[in-house]
Amino acid sequence: MQIDKEIDTRGLNCPLPILKAKKALAELQSGQVLQVVSTDAGSLRDFQAFAKQTGNELLDQQTLGTDYIHVLRRR
Repeated sequence: MQIDKEIDTRGLNCPLPILKAKKALAELQSGQVLQVVSTDAGSLRDFQAFAKQTGNELLDQQTLGTDYIHVLRRR
């Protein structure tokens, strides 16, 4: 999967990973892909809700050790 932009929000708690993702998505063109790396366990459900509310597509979520990886496609 082609990742157009990646942001690292490790160590930040809700709502900061979502706010940083929202800002990063605004800088992307429609159809481009953003990957967010977080250490906030609550970010799994936060990004699911964020995708539903904003219309951006949540392509993937993974847990790797203490990292939570979220992949979104900009609408």
